[in-house]
Amino acid sequence: MSQSHRKLIGTVVILAFVCVYALVAMALAQGRITEAPKLVQTIAYIALGLAWVLPLLPLIRWMERKDEA
Repeated sequence: MSQSHRKLIGTVVILAFVCVYALVAMALAQGRITEAPKLVQTIAYIALGLAWVLPLLPLIRWMERKDEA
């Protein structure tokens, strides 16, 4: 599979994942986090804001892999 095809597939998967993740993160943020102290809220929002990257790292590496000759 060429790198351009991998990038197209990866982009679609990333967009779908981020849309679903955003809904899950919003649901979590509206839960008990709103009743927590400000420091706990800040840490939770930072963690939720960055956590989407970890599951997508293997996909991004796959997308950036060079074409086999």
